[in-house]
Amino acid sequence: MRVREDRIRRRDGTEGLYGFIEKTDFVVVAAVQDGMLHLVQQYRYPIRQRQWELPQGAWEGRPEARPEDVARGELREETGLIASEITEVGHLFPLYGTSTQAYRIFLATGLVRGERSPDPEEQDLVTRAFPLAEVEAMILDGTIRDAATVAALGMLRLRRLV
Repeated sequence: MRVREDRIRRRDGTEGLYGFIEKTDFVVVAAVQDGMLHLVQQYRYPIRQRQWELPQGAWEGRPEARPEDVARGELREETGLIASEITEVGHLFPLYGTSTQAYRIFLATGLVRGERSPDPEEQDLVTRAFPLAEVEAMILDGTIRDAATVAALGMLRLRRLV
């Protein structure tokens, strides 16, 4: 991650400074099987809370990696699930006014159980499958507040994939 400030010229000709963050893109994975959506819960240090969300992450050390490979890797790492099918369903920017970072949304299906291998920061990560209706209720009641999770589910619904 890098914080950057650029000198800019506004439309009216005045000069200014524009600060933003350059950060590696990430993936969000909606693993669905038999009407169940797999979520993970982990402690998020900046907000000092445990939160339910879709598996997600980036391979900062491998920026050349294909997003599909990152999605498969993050899914297996966090949940132990291996997907026979992985389909990209969206590409969004979480904060394009303040960051270059984007994320790709993937639908993972044909799931089989494998071994989890969480990162050191994810040692307390919990994974569980929820009925889709329960996930939607968790969004509406504020239990799930991760914007990428909410947007991914919205994208899947709009595309009529779940």
